[in-house]
Amino acid sequence: MNSAASDARTPLGASADNGLKIVIVGGFGVGKTTMVRSVSEIRPLNTEETMTRASEPVDDVSEVRGKTATTVAFDFGRITLDARNVLYLFGAPGQERFWFLWDRLFSGTLGAVVLLDARRIEDSWYAIDRLERHGTPFIVACNDFGGPRHDPADVRDALDLDPHVPIVECDARSRESSKQVLIALVQHIQRHLGDRSARTDSSLRETV
Repeated sequence: MNSAASDARTPLGASADNGLKIVIVGGFGVGKTTMVRSVSEIRPLNTEETMTRASEPVDDVSEVRGKTATTVAFDFGRITLDARNVLYLFGAPGQERFWFLWDRLFSGTLGAVVLLDARRIEDSWYAIDRLERHGTPFIVACNDFGGPRHDPADVRDALDLDPHVPIVECDARSRESSKQVLIALVQHIQRHLGDRSARTDSSLRETV
């Protein structure tokens, strides 16, 4: 979704009284900010700063040469489900030096998306470890960077995932693709929240 389309979205009134929190985590440069931007119905809040040469000894940019900005706190977006319920999206920073923010972002989280660049699978190990420690339901979404697709079974083995954790493919630039990722996550956590989650899934299909 381009910035012009995002800017045209009308900000929402604070009428909802039930906020459902989703966190998008993953390694550096995997597309977390892009996903929040593509699917949010309001103009997202971004805390991006321009990358400089001073960060090169700290952040490994060898696999993301075209990246010129990076999130230093979090990204925030919102999706209205119905008159009483909204979905809040938080994109976590990917660099190791900002990982101390993750535990606070995870507080009160309904579930999480681990966004993955399959060329750099090892960058997602920390995110998965933290989510498992918190007991947070999550799915893995393999973002499309234009290369050959990876066998989900190989990705599962590389991440040592439990068999019940879903793996989906996506294009974080696409609103429809990002919506399908969120639907897959809500379906995954239905067993944790029962009917409430089922209603969320139905509303998400109708409104996003």
